[in-house]
Amino acid sequence: MNWGVYKEIMSGGSLGIRSGSYGVLPIQVPSATKTKPFKTFKEKETFLHWICKFAGRKKVGLLLLCAISAAIFVWVLYLGKDEVQESYNVPIHKVNDSLPLNNSRSPLINGVQNIRIHNLTYSPVDAEGSEVPPPPSYFLGYTLPAEHPCNTFTLPPPPADKKRTGPRPCPVCYLPVDEAVALMPKVPSFSPVLKNLTYIYEENLNKETEFGGSNFGGYPTLKQRDDSYDIRESMSVHCGFVKGTKPDHETGFDIDNSDLLQMEQCHGVVVASAIFGAFDNMLQPKNISKYSEQTVCLYMFVDEETKSDLETEHGLSDGKKIGLWRIVVAHNLPYANGRRNGKIPKFLLHRLFPNARFSLWIDGKLQLLVDPYQILERLLWRKNATFAISRHYIRFDVFEEAEANKAARKYDNASIDFQVDFYKKEGLTPYSEAKLPITSDAPEVCAIIREHVPISNLFTCLWFKEIDRFTSRDQLSFSTVRDRVAAKTNWR
Repeated sequence: MNWGVYKEIMSGGSLGIRSGSYGVLPIQVPSATKTKPFKTFKEKETFLHWICKFAGRKKVGLLLLCAISAAIFVWVLYLGKDEVQESYNVPIHKVNDSLPLNNSRSPLINGVQNIRIHNLTYSPVDAEGSEVPPPPSYFLGYTLPAEHPCNTFTLPPPPADKKRTGPRPCPVCYLPVDEAVALMPKVPSFSPVLKNLTYIYEENLNKETEFGGSNFGGYPTLKQRDDSYDIRESMSVHCGFVKGTKPDHETGFDIDNSDLLQMEQCHGVVVASAIFGAFDNMLQPKNISKYSEQTVCLYMFVDEETKSDLETEHGLSDGKKIGLWRIVVAHNLPYANGRRNGKIPKFLLHRLFPNARFSLWIDGKLQLLVDPYQILERLLWRKNATFAISRHYIRFDVFEEAEANKAARKYDNASIDFQVDFYKKEGLTPYSEAKLPITSDAPEVCAIIREHVPISNLFTCLWFKEIDRFTSRDQLSFSTVRDRVAAKTNWR
């Protein structure tokens, strides 16, 4: 979408100011001929006597009264004209008469400017005279100075030993925490096409669908699935928690009210992870600034089994915290499989934290080693992006990923084949360089960094619905959701 320059110019015409005079009476210019001398009082008296001779005294009085009234009327009009002209001779100041041209594909920040004349503020009005609210403001990104070290930073060559196991160094050019915090956007990023997103609530579940679905995510039909990819300005979609208006009791993945209240207080950045079935060891974040400790919400979602193990190993404070993590226990888990339950906070953080602006998801097997503000600045704000995800370290193709999942017995082979064949019929093709600038169809999905704007919220809702309908192997469904959303919105 191309956005031009929004320009608001207030002129005399827009304020109802006439450019001509207000009915100015014609002024007689004195003749250049020689004027006659003034008559004496005697001559004036004779002239008056001559008038009275041909008209009665009453008619003469009426004539004089009309003449005096006309003179007063002309005098009032003349003074009024001067006052009106003086009142409009005050200079009119135009604010941002022409805004700089915006070359990005997003709207301008603060596109509408109020115009100030004297001490009165005038806002744009519609044809009926009603005040028009200004359009929303959007974040447009920024560019680091040319001499900044991050602009010349290059990654080192990969290690020679490709069979090396364990953590590998991954140098990244991060800004200092205070600089990253200062660059945090004051307004949200642009959400193409979609502006209003709501979620379907079904008190009585309709289970008449072709296949897939659950009591937690609902049972949308294939027609409803296709409709959810028809991106519009306002949409309502299935996005988990269908049996309640918010994550609460009896929706599945139930959360205590005290925890929900705290989660609703998160208005900035959320870092979240999850461990179910005591499958992973909880790892504490490192290198976190004091500012982040005070402002970032760090939440670890667990089940009853994991909570019991954590209490035994670490102990749980009165504030439900272990180290930097606040522990939230999810009850009434909707799935028997722990991996599926872990997809709920992984993809639906915007539903769990309805007031958060940004979120960083990391799998329970990972340890956060960099301050969240540095990560957000590096991967979102500096790139003017709303979504970032970890690329797979080996595979880039969905078909290869499916075969690898079958070989590792990550899921039953028949279900994997059914899902891939379904996508293939919808147009999925193997990855090749023809898809550039897209560099992969198979992400690692162990880390997701995103801004909670409508389009990214819809994306993760749709992705979760694919996982709920097909297998829990999220790498297999990513590219299908990405491409179908991008086809309608040009969102990357």
